[in-house]
Amino acid sequence: MQNEKILVLDFGGQYNQLIARRVRECNVYCEVHPYNMPIEKIKAFNPKGIIFTGGPNSVFGDDAPLADKELFTLGYPILGICYGCQTVAYLNGGEVSHADKREYGKTIVDVDNNSKLFKGVSPKTQVWMSHTDFVSKTPAGYKVVAKTPSCPVSAMENVEKKIYAVQFHPEVNHSIEGMKMLKNFVYDICECKGDWIMSDFVKTTVDAIKAKVGNGKVLCALSGGVDSSVAAVLLSKAVGEQLTCVFVDHGLLRKNEGDEVEAVFGPKGPYKLNFIRVNAQERFYAKLKGVTEPERKRKIIGEEFIRVFEEEAKKIGSVDYLVQGTIYPDVIESGLGKSATIKSHHNVGGLPSVVDFREIIEPLRLLFKDEVRKVGLELGIPDYLVYRQPFPGPGLGIRIIGEVTKEKVKIVQDADYIYREEIAKAGVDKSCNLGQYFAALTNMQSVGVMGDERTYDYAIALRAVETSDFMTADWARIPYDVLDTISRRIVNEVRGVNRVLLDCTSKPPATIEFE
Repeated sequence: MQNEKILVLDFGGQYNQLIARRVRECNVYCEVHPYNMPIEKIKAFNPKGIIFTGGPNSVFGDDAPLADKELFTLGYPILGICYGCQTVAYLNGGEVSHADKREYGKTIVDVDNNSKLFKGVSPKTQVWMSHTDFVSKTPAGYKVVAKTPSCPVSAMENVEKKIYAVQFHPEVNHSIEGMKMLKNFVYDICECKGDWIMSDFVKTTVDAIKAKVGNGKVLCALSGGVDSSVAAVLLSKAVGEQLTCVFVDHGLLRKNEGDEVEAVFGPKGPYKLNFIRVNAQERFYAKLKGVTEPERKRKIIGEEFIRVFEEEAKKIGSVDYLVQGTIYPDVIESGLGKSATIKSHHNVGGLPSVVDFREIIEPLRLLFKDEVRKVGLELGIPDYLVYRQPFPGPGLGIRIIGEVTKEKVKIVQDADYIYREEIAKAGVDKSCNLGQYFAALTNMQSVGVMGDERTYDYAIALRAVETSDFMTADWARIPYDVLDTISRRIVNEVRGVNRVLLDCTSKPPATIEFE
C-alpha cells in the first residue's frame, strides 16, 4: 500500500476516473471510491487529500448524493469540482442557486494568483464549464478566488481549513492550465512528494492477482488488442501456467488480424501462453443476421463471446476466473454506477446475466489507454504491440452501420487496410499525434459514375481523432494530399464503394466509434 494517497470521492460524474488519472500523472497514487465511503474507512485509507468529483445531480434533489459533514472537520485538504464545489458550499452554509441558462463549454475565467490553487496560472485562463446550478453565496470563512461574468463564484477557498472548490473541470484537456491547478493542490496544498511510478502498479497488481487466484485456473479473453494483450502478459507474470488464453476470431476483425494475433501469442510467438484460437465467424454472422440496432449488436456480440469462453473453459476443465482487458473509458460509457449510459461495451455493460465463472478479473479496469500502454512497456511488451491502434471488442460490428454481413465486413476490412497503410506511409500517425483512426461503412448508398457507367454503392467514412485519454477527442486534420490518395485507392480498389466521406466531429458531442 502506498504511503502517499489521494482519495477521489465519486458523486457520479463522467470524469471521476479522469481526475484520478490526472493525479497519478503527478506521480501520486490515487483511488476512486463512492461518495458515501464510511468515515472510518476514509480514516483507515489515510489520504493526503480528498477530491470531490462532479455529478449529474442537484444538491436540492431528494436523492442528491451528499458528503458526510464530518469530512470537513478531519483536517484533510479537500478540492471540490463542479457538483463537488456546490456540495462544499451547500454543506458549509453557503447558497447554491439554479442558473437561468446552463453554462457549458470553453470559458475564460479570471483567477486570483495569490491563491495556492492558482499559483503560476494565467490571470485569465480557459477552462471547461458544465453546470446548471452554481454557488451564489460562499460559506462563512470562504473567499472567492475565480469568477466569470455569469459565474461569480467560479472558485473559492478556505485557507485555514485547506478546503478549495472550483465550478469548472480542471481535469479535462479543454482546461488549458488545469494540470497546473491539480499539481498545486497535490503538491503545495496536500504536500505530496510525488514518488509513485507505474512499476508500483504492476507489482501491486501482480501480488493481488497471486493472492486472489491461488492455485485456481484462469481463462483470459484475448482479442489481440492493446488492452487484452497487456492483461494477458500481466496475468502470465502473476500465475504462469495456470493461465489459458482464448482468442475468438468472430469474423469482425481487421484484415489479416486473426493470423497476426496467432503469430504473436500462439505456440510460435515470443510468449509462453496456453493459446487457443476459436474460429467462430459463421456463428457470429448468424447471430447478427437482421440486427441493426447498435446496443443489440453490442449485447449479442458480448454474450456470444462469453458463451464461447464458457465452452472452451469446459473443454480444458474447471476454470475459476475469467480475465478481461476492460479499461476505464469502457466502464464509464457503459453507465455503471451513477454515470449515464452512453453505449454498452461487450466486456462491461454487454455481459450476460449468467456467467459460468467464479469471478471476473479486470486488472486494468481503473486505467486509461495511455496508462495501459505504460503498463505494457513496464512488462517488456514490444513497442509495436503496445502502440498498435485501439480496436473495440465488438470489432467491425460497430463500424458497420446497420446489419452486419460477410460482404460488408470484407468491404470495411479492405477500406480500413488501405487507410491505415497510407497513413503509415505518409507518417501521419506520428506527425498528427493520432490517437485512433479507422474506416467505417455507412448504411448510405448513393449514385456514382465509374467507367462511364452508373453505380449505386456504399459510402465509406474515415474517422481520425487526437486524444490521450479517449474521454474527449478532437478530429484530426489529416493533410489533403494524403486524404486524396486514400480516397482514390478505396474507390478504385474496394468493390462496392463509390464515395469516401471524412468525419470531422469531436468527442463530445460524438463518440469515437460510430456505434
